[in-house]
Order: sequence, then structure tokens, then C-alpha cells
Amino acid sequence: RPVLPGRLRFPATLYGTSGSDNVCVCCGDVVMLFHSDCPPLGLETLKIDDFQLHASTIKRYGLGAHRGRLNIQAGLFEDDFYDGAWCAGRNDPLQWFEVDARRLTMFTGIITQGRNSLWSSDWVTSYKVRVSNDSHTWVTIRNRSQDMVFPGNIEKEIPVLNRLPTPVVGRYIRVNPRSWYPGGGICMRVEVLGCPLPDPNNYYHRRNEITTTDNLDFKHHSYKEMRQLMKVVNEMCPNFTRIYNIGKSHNGLKLYAIEISDNPGEHELGEPEFRYTAGSHGNEVLGRELLLLLMQFMCQEYLSGNPRIRHLVDETRIHLVPSVNPDGYEKVFEVGSELGGWSLGRWSQDGLDIHHNFPDLNSILWEAEVRKWVPRKVFNHHVPIPEWYYSRNETVIAVETRVLITWMEKIPFVLGGNLQGGELVVTFPYDKARSQSRIQDSSSTPDDHVFRWLAFSYASTHRLMTDASRRVCHTEDFAKEDGTINGASWHTAAGSMNDFSYLHTNCFELSMYVGCDKFPHESELPEEWENNRESLLVFMEQVHRGIKGVVRDLQGRGIANAIISVEGINHDIRTAADGDYWRLLNPGEYKVTASAEGYNPTSKVCEVGYEIGATRCDFAISRTNLSRIKEIMEKFGKRPIRAPLRPLPQRSPQRQRQMQARLRKAS
Repeated sequence: RPVLPGRLRFPATLYGTSGSDNVCVCCGDVVMLFHSDCPPLGLETLKIDDFQLHASTIKRYGLGAHRGRLNIQAGLFEDDFYDGAWCAGRNDPLQWFEVDARRLTMFTGIITQGRNSLWSSDWVTSYKVRVSNDSHTWVTIRNRSQDMVFPGNIEKEIPVLNRLPTPVVGRYIRVNPRSWYPGGGICMRVEVLGCPLPDPNNYYHRRNEITTTDNLDFKHHSYKEMRQLMKVVNEMCPNFTRIYNIGKSHNGLKLYAIEISDNPGEHELGEPEFRYTAGSHGNEVLGRELLLLLMQFMCQEYLSGNPRIRHLVDETRIHLVPSVNPDGYEKVFEVGSELGGWSLGRWSQDGLDIHHNFPDLNSILWEAEVRKWVPRKVFNHHVPIPEWYYSRNETVIAVETRVLITWMEKIPFVLGGNLQGGELVVTFPYDKARSQSRIQDSSSTPDDHVFRWLAFSYASTHRLMTDASRRVCHTEDFAKEDGTINGASWHTAAGSMNDFSYLHTNCFELSMYVGCDKFPHESELPEEWENNRESLLVFMEQVHRGIKGVVRDLQGRGIANAIISVEGINHDIRTAADGDYWRLLNPGEYKVTASAEGYNPTSKVCEVGYEIGATRCDFAISRTNLSRIKEIMEKFGKRPIRAPLRPLPQRSPQRQRQMQARLRKAS
């Protein structure tokens, strides 16, 4: 088998046969074995930067080589900057798309897609592959005596993988389209599979290398493996973890949760409840694996005496649900990383987007505000679910959505984050714009200042979200917005989990889009863990920011559903069953009022500091006279209370004569 032409960095001989599982590469005295299933080089994950991508010609800048990345998405309106593929300037067999690996790499396969576009149909139906060490002399991949022509795509979105008959070593690799869809042109999105050869002197590799010291299970887990891993964590840390399920999916798979707390299984007075969920879109699997890594990490660190983790676990009741949509995940897991495309497994089994399947409470509240029904007829919080929502046909409401609503109503969550994928940004409510005629329009909540801080707490501690020099994932440069955005400013959507959580419960919910690649290769998980680990911890710690306390009556009994109002913020919260509450607030002084039906409202000034740790602000409220009267009447069956008549006091005869004399004199 021929050695590639051009100068190699070190003597190398390539051995292997078509279909072999292993390839032996000899470099001096070192012998390394590589599996033929090498990981992606990183076009989709952006590990390969724009300067490593080249093309023969381009149709326009927005269709340049830098856009030829697997699963890259175009904007709603195609323009000159952010389109959905590399497209050649001419349709002929001389065009090519090139990747510079910047080091010797054993290439094993190519994955291709067509152009992502609502308006055009463009894809390549066959291509050749060429490899080079110096970018001047090229060798075409051959099948015996003939150049090999690989089958391309039959439509524009489903990825197609072609493995090279024999792995080949080089620095540069080119895809040379030979035929394309007759009604379109040469457009491609590409990923290259390859194993970089060891080169400690390679500057680019050393600059981008990220390692982790955490001893965790870095792999993609099937449903059965996920359940087993959670069991292992529970057995390793039985004193502060508990596994439970919140319900079942459409296909009957249990939606497992793990609770991490010093007293698992029950709500503790004064201890806030926090949740992370992931996988509402089944094909966005990075969040799922991050939560599985997080539960392992917290278990290990608590046992090792890490004071930060111990404090977090002892003072917080934490719930992690790694897979909200296990049915969808099983579909994409079956085809594996890189081959699921952008949408396979996204929806529930009955075709619903779980994250946007909640009742639209925004419209109910906003209409009440217009009619000036708030707060006399409609509260500005705990907006009830309309009756028609549950009376709908079951094909409109996902089974998983109903399960989530029941869970959210049962536990008094204070703060939550749902992990999603396909972008690098944190979004906060509202997700629905007030104007129905606009698809992007900022729509802020009364707690906008708090939500912005919560979003920034995650984004600013992520390794990449706020990096102004990073490349955009698709079409939006969120780094210039500090890695955060109001949901409706990005794209408006009714019935989101975030809006529902804020309007129907006490919980402030945000969405964390944790990576450009929805389904990163297993080899990327350690780096993605390092990218997100600190953010996951910092965001959890924000549940202890603001004020907390207990609302009691004068006999010291906790009052459930008492309303906590903060002057100047038109959104109230309510106390839990024991009368305890948590109100997320930024640093400052606030006039806070506690009120409840049948009680006199009480106000006080509560100060929130800059340090983590909620300010204690308790209330003791007294019964109103009217409520006491009603209570007495209830006690006596709503009948008048009949008291015994007392005789009038008798006046003495002398006293009577004096009174009569005064009356005669007055007349």
C-alpha cells in the first residue's frame, strides 16, 4: 500500500486491510493501535475552526467553506452571512471541499448532508475523496485499480456515512463532488472521522487540549444503562441520595429522578428545592449525560469531604431528571452520534414538542391585565390551568407533559434549569412575545433583573458561552449578549416550560443550551463536562440568593399559601405547606408584605446582601376580626349565640325620689 506523497513529519508506514478493526501505525519505536471507528474531527462541535476549512469556489460568503459543517442551520431568511452549507460557485466535477487537520491524522470516514434551507433543494449524490500531506500532491482513495466513488445523499437532511475501505494517514482531506441533485447544485455539510496521530510538538493540539481529572463514566448511556448508573450512585451514597420516578413516558418507560439531600425523601422546613431536567428533546443528549456526570461527581465529592459540595447538599434538596423524553432518546441512540440529523428523536412518541406543550398562561394573565382584573379577579402569580387544557384530546397533550405538571405542583421548587442542545446560550422568560404579529420581540417578566442575573451566573462560568472570539454555532452571536437572551427575543413560542413554571408555580425556570452539537461523540464528553461543570454548580448555588422565612400565626403555626409580595415587583409567590418560603431577589432593600386569607397583612423591610445566603425574613400575622367572627359562627353552626339575660339593677327609693325631682325642675 503506497505511502502518501509529500514530506511526513516523521517516518510512517500504514498497514491494514479493508474491513479490519485495527490499524497499526509505526512511528520510530512506538506502536499504536487505533479502532477503525475514529471520532469526528470536530466540524460540528467547532473544534475545527473556520481557517481549517477551504473550498475550490463559493457561491457567496454565506455559503462559504466555513458553513460546510454537519448539522449547521440556516436562518429563517437566507442571507449573505448565515446560510446552511458550503455551496460551490460552479456546478462541475472540479469543485472540492477541504479540511486541514493541522496534524497527521488517520482518516476513516466521511459524513455528508445537503444544504439546510426552507427554499432550496441542494445536495451531492456522489463524491470522491482525496488525501494529502502537503496540500499540493493528492492521492485519490481507490478501490483496487479504480478511483472510488462514494454514494452521497438522497435528500438534504439525513446524514450519510461512508467509511474508507482502508484507513489512510494524511494532514489534508478533500471531498470532490461528482454528481448532485438535478434540480439543485453542489452544496454540502460535512464531518470527517479521524484519529489524530500523537505529536507533542504540535502547537494547535497543545493549545486546544482539554483534560479532566474527574473519574467519571464518560459514555453515552442507553435507558437501561442510565437506570443502572443511577442505581450505582445510590448504592455508593445511600445516605443522601434517593431514586424515584415521576411517571411514565408514552411507551411506558419510567421518568427517573434522583434526589440529592442530607435528608432524602421529605421536604425540610427552610430548605429550598432545586431541579435540573434534561432531554425534553430526546435528540439533545448532552444535557442528559451532563446530569448523569453531575450526580456521580456530587456523590464522589461529598464522600471525599469537599466542603462546597457538602454545604450544597446539606442546605438544598436537589432533584435531577436526566431524561424527560426517553422514547425520543432511544430512537437517536440507536443510530448513534452524528447520524441522527437535527430532528430525529426530538419529539415525544406522539409527535409533540414536550418543552412547548404546556398551557399558555401568558395570554390569560395579559388579557386579565388589559381588563384590569389583576389583582382583584386574577392573581399575578399561580395562574390556574384552564379547564379546556385537560379536556383536550390526548393527542394534543403529551403524556410526559402531564407528568411534569403533576411533579411541579407537588414539590415547592424555587429554581430550575432545563438542559437543551444545539446552541451555546442561556434563555430566560418570557418565551412568548406579547405581540402576536412578531416572531422576535423582547418580553420581560416583572423579575427580569433576577432572571438576567441567574442566566449570567451560568453563562459567565461556562468556558465558552461568553468568549467573544468564539465562532457562532449557527446564525446568532450570543457571546456579544454575554451568552444570555430573553427567550422571546430569540424566537417567540407559547406554552414553554419556563413560562408555565414562573406563572403557575413559585419556580424560576431557565433553559441552558449547553453545546452546538446536540449529540456529541463520546470522546467529546470529558471536554463538555469541563465546559459545564462549574456552571452547573454555580447555578445551583443561586437558589440561596434573596430572602427566605416562615409565615406563622400568633400561635406559631405555619400558614400554607400565604402570599409574599415585594413592593415594586408585580409578581408574588406563596408559602409551602409548612409556611416556609423562598423569594429570589438581587442585592438591595425591599419592602416585603406577607398576607393570607383571614389574616391582617404585615410588612417589613428585608435587606439582601451580595454574598450567597438568603436573608432570613419571618412573619407573624394575626387573624382579622371578621375571620374570627366567621370562625365562631362556624363553630356554632352559623346560629346566633344566645347569652342568658341578666336582671337590671334596682334603684333605692331615695335615688328614685331624687331623679323625679330633677325631672320636675327641668320641666
